[in-house]
Amino acid sequence: MKIPHLVAIALLLFCTCLPAAELTKAPRAPRPDDRFKADILLIVAHPDDETEVTGYLAKAIYEEHRRVAVIFGTRGDGGGNAEGYEQAAALGAEREIEGRKALASFGVMNVWFLGGPDTPGQDVLRSLETWNHGAALAQAVRLVRLTRPEVILTWLPVYVAGENHGDHQAAGVIATEAFDLAGDATAFPEQISPPRERLGISNLTEGLHTWQPKKLYYFSDASHTDFLEGKGPRYSTKDISASRGVPYYRLAADEMSFHLTQDDTGQLARQAIAKGDFKYFEQPVMLVLGKSHVKSSVTGDVLEGVENGPIPFVPVHGYQPGDNTGLAIEIGGPWSFYRKFWKAHSLDHLGELLATPEVALSPGERLHLPLLLHNGTAEPQEVTLTAEVPGSWTIAAGQAIYSVDARETYPVQTVLAPPAKADSAWQTVTWKAESGGKTIGTVSVRVNFATGGLPQ
Repeated sequence: MKIPHLVAIALLLFCTCLPAAELTKAPRAPRPDDRFKADILLIVAHPDDETEVTGYLAKAIYEEHRRVAVIFGTRGDGGGNAEGYEQAAALGAEREIEGRKALASFGVMNVWFLGGPDTPGQDVLRSLETWNHGAALAQAVRLVRLTRPEVILTWLPVYVAGENHGDHQAAGVIATEAFDLAGDATAFPEQISPPRERLGISNLTEGLHTWQPKKLYYFSDASHTDFLEGKGPRYSTKDISASRGVPYYRLAADEMSFHLTQDDTGQLARQAIAKGDFKYFEQPVMLVLGKSHVKSSVTGDVLEGVENGPIPFVPVHGYQPGDNTGLAIEIGGPWSFYRKFWKAHSLDHLGELLATPEVALSPGERLHLPLLLHNGTAEPQEVTLTAEVPGSWTIAAGQAIYSVDARETYPVQTVLAPPAKADSAWQTVTWKAESGGKTIGTVSVRVNFATGGLPQ
């Protein structure tokens, strides 16, 4: 039966005019879960990567009572096993437990793994591919929004001579992207959509809040540290912990000793403790200030200028294509990516850390260097590519005359072969591009053999 029109209007007016005292008071909206709140969020690649900065974390945790959380990009399922036969997925299962126990010894319980595969190599783009970049980034943004860190610490997203694992670089890239996206309401919006009924079981959205971290710091495993001087805070590991009564390097060694499947970390730490020789652990922790959205000096403390409470979202510059109107040569691969990445994320100063691109090789290992020949003109052009190398090197691939179509880029994979017994001093190789009898550009790279390159 239909309700007469006037009766319906009367019922509506009656319902909307009930006294406030007769309305049920809604419960307060729940606040973000403080059990997961972090002052410092560390984003790294493998279980044991945290040991690069535990000399600082010990101070932050034990003396300053800072809350620390950690994200590992992988379970460390690649590499050798110094404790047993377990390999691959089984090794990853062991290393996850090692990582959790090591951090638990510091009182750090909030630890997550993104699930990427351990990808040997030095190419960040390869690691981002195997990690499933988009999915890994979504998880990282989710965890930044969950932990609401004041500061993020991560690997330096720069190609350096040293171990320079591609996964390390990938962790730095993803951490930087998450730093810039967690406060963006249009990035992974399903994460910040309130659930329809938070006590129900069929909610598809996550109920998080946007969060803009305040400061971003990087650290590096480069074989030389000269380029890190004065670029951020420096923490001595020789200082004595007031609460523990031992130097921070000893606390760092104790934490590292849980990683026993790895001979260059856990086994090394166990031997150092047994012998009382902590020279390896006495190196200072050196950080690079990536960016700060609060008033803070470059070399000041990690938490300098940080006050409790959220800050507004700070957008970054974003990607802008360059003006390619002529002929040009540039180093490709990770180096080309980073030049765009730094600018897009308002990190131009990272491009100034190293005056010349650099790599580390094992003696006898070939140097694979990707180059890009750009033709921004309206006509096809011929470009001659030649190499200048130390006298004992040989050129295996790359020297040729290339026909580059109009407004196209020709990718060239060059290969240089150093001698089997290479000098440990820095050496420089240069690729020169010419067209029409004129030099259009050169690319130089410094090569170092002292560190032995990356274990495969």
